[in-house]
Formats: sequence, structure tokens, C-alpha cells
Amino acid sequence: MSEKLNNIIEQLKSLTLLEAAELVSEIEKVFGVDTSVSIASGNIANVGPAQPVVAIEAVEEKTQFDVILSDVPADKKIAILKIVRNITGLGLKESKEIVDNVPKVLKESVSKEESETIKKEIEAAGGKISLK
Repeated sequence: MSEKLNNIIEQLKSLTLLEAAELVSEIEKVFGVDTSVSIASGNIANVGPAQPVVAIEAVEEKTQFDVILSDVPADKKIAILKIVRNITGLGLKESKEIVDNVPKVLKESVSKEESETIKKEIEAAGGKISLK
């Protein structure tokens, strides 16, 4: 471990309980993390001395999206209907049903690139898409 980290550890060891609680509170504010710890087993005999715990959740970039047709203006239905047919591979009747009954999912679990391409096509035709 580096000397810098050793110094921080030594300083943490010398904190009073009140100072440690203030430090945890400040870490939560500054870094936007939750330091609460839940003990699911109910057996707290195995828990060591009270020490501040910082739980940092990894923020994962979403890679799969659901493409939802959320709005279709009446004067743009035919243009959007053609795009929906191309995107979904459905027939005229099924595609018309989607366009007439928005919001509807066009595609589920598609890549970011594909979802953005679909969104651009539909929005260019006058419709609105939401990605989830």
C-alpha cells in the first residue's frame, strides 16, 4: 500500500466516534453515495468493531434498449407506418395496429446504435420515440 494510503488509514484510526460519523456524512454528501449497511442474516455477533463503510455502486452504461413508439401525429401516420413495417418486419395490419395504438414497443432489447437509428428514422418522419 502507498504511503499516502497508510497515512489516511492511520488518521482514520485516531478518529472519535463522533468524528467518524461526521466523516461518513460528509463522504455521502460529496460523493453522492449511501453508506448504510444492512445485516440480512440477523446475526450481529460476527460483525467486527464499528467502522465507516462506503458503498459505491458501479454505474453501468445501458447497452440494451426497448424502442417505444410514443406519439404519431395524424398527418404523419402513413410515413411512420412504412417505417414501422420496415423496422418490425410485420404486415400492414399489424403495423397499422401499432401506429394507431401508441405507446407501443417497436423492438425490445436492441443495441444502442440500432435504437438510435430507429429513433432518427421515426423522428424524421414526424413521430416520437422513447428509449427505455
